[in-house]
Amino acid sequence: MAPDGSAVGYKARKTLRIRVELQRQIRRRRTQLVLGFLVLLPFILALSFEIGQASPNRRSGGFVDLATASGINFVVLTLFVSGSFLLPMIVALFFGDTIASEASWSSLKYLLAAPIPRHRLLRQKAIASGILSVFALALLPAVALGVGVLWYGAGEVVSPTGEAAPFADGVLGVALAVCYIAINLFWVAGLALFLSVSTDAPLGAVGGTVLVSILSQILDQIQPLEDLRNYLPTHYAMAWADLLSTDVDWSEMTRGTFSALVYGGIFTLLAARRFKTKDITS
Repeated sequence: MAPDGSAVGYKARKTLRIRVELQRQIRRRRTQLVLGFLVLLPFILALSFEIGQASPNRRSGGFVDLATASGINFVVLTLFVSGSFLLPMIVALFFGDTIASEASWSSLKYLLAAPIPRHRLLRQKAIASGILSVFALALLPAVALGVGVLWYGAGEVVSPTGEAAPFADGVLGVALAVCYIAINLFWVAGLALFLSVSTDAPLGAVGGTVLVSILSQILDQIQPLEDLRNYLPTHYAMAWADLLSTDVDWSEMTRGTFSALVYGGIFTLLAARRFKTKDITS
């Protein structure tokens, strides 16, 4: 034994490395199914437009009307239809399932007995979940871009206001949009992590986070709330659409980033505090 009572050679920083946790998560069936569905979704959308009566040369309308105008517009449509429910659900799944699943399998107490310090266990699992979430958020538009260019060509990106921009500018805009979406969903990650350390039921943590997201979106549609809607975590979820304009307005995205960081930071701190003092019995 070492002077501090630990086993000789024991180093906390070598326990539960990110590579090990990522391998465990990638081998799980739910991760494989989620990533597989994200690859399949753009093909489903493209097939839907092929079956329907889409006009490939439309230069006006909303996101759906302009989806077949170019490959970039198809990516924008994919982000638009998945941004309100699918993407938050995926982030909630990766973060909400991370600790609660270990508790439901009765393996959490054995991980802590390894021994892995609690703060390190939570941090390593959160980092692994974050990597998977960012990969999923990047995978969907990447596949959609390939499918869109294949089906509709590498033409100009057309915004709902009728403005057009070169293909390269459209790719840059989509990349920035994905970065913004990832930051905006930080509040989802924080809330899911907090619920994950508060319950032994993974479905409860994931479902609770999704329900809060849906409730926030519903309240955001109630006009009488007026400026109170600005404080809802989902109010700025679609602010990335400003990136499609020639003259980009960064004000909404700035507010959305600040809101997400504040909510996400608060929920993450609550998760760390809750897990530090939680009585681990499973």
